[in-house]
Amino acid sequence: MTTLVYDASWPGFLTSVFEVYEFKFEQAAIVIKDRFEPTMFGDNKEVLTDMKKAGRVWLGLKKGLSGKGLHDIYSSFLSGLPDIEKTLLLFIQLVLKTRDAEVAYGNEAVLKVSQVSKMVHREKHRMEAFIRFRLTRDGIYYAHIEPDFNVIPLIAPHFKKRYADQKWLIYDLKRSYGIYYDLETVQEVTLEVSESSGDQSIFCEEEEEYQTLWKDYFKHVNIESRKNTKLHLQHVPKRYWKHLTEKFL
Repeated sequence: MTTLVYDASWPGFLTSVFEVYEFKFEQAAIVIKDRFEPTMFGDNKEVLTDMKKAGRVWLGLKKGLSGKGLHDIYSSFLSGLPDIEKTLLLFIQLVLKTRDAEVAYGNEAVLKVSQVSKMVHREKHRMEAFIRFRLTRDGIYYAHIEPDFNVIPLIAPHFKKRYADQKWLIYDLKRSYGIYYDLETVQEVTLEVSESSGDQSIFCEEEEEYQTLWKDYFKHVNIESRKNTKLHLQHVPKRYWKHLTEKFL
């Protein structure tokens, strides 16, 4: 067994897949560097991300998959689940040698990729619905999130289109990176811990008034006699509440 250790990036993963074929590894495992634990048995190989190699793998996948199939692979990768690389490698190997592999749900890897992609897609939609921006003193609308999966790359197009006339920053506290829109492009950013900790001093003076109005609105539109806590929790799980302004009542 040869273990290919990569940098956790999408191009790095695709490069690893390329090298499985390049070096003809019959048994291979792909592992993120931070999760890699050396063993006495088996060989290890550090993978250096190569955009050309990654591009060749992606081109090969485009020939064997539909747009949905390509999206499912990428979404599953963003899940960051343990051993997702193993599942994706098996799926890709099947795609590169078999026609209509993406609908072969009798195959364990194909089924899991489909299931994981749906899980990530649900989280994406929740983030698009639950993100609450606050205006900073610098005139930037800021929001921090802690999604179950790394959905930042998936939600960027939605917010760029919806808030095209505003500068905004969405930061993933769990993964310590975010995306910033400067009215033209969206770029990946990292912040100092103090900047992403929720320090109220970074927000403009009017922001507290806006939050109060938002809370009052939700308080008055709520109909107590129609309260259905079970249904509410299904649509808005408690793990999101700490980032929802209307929940700070």
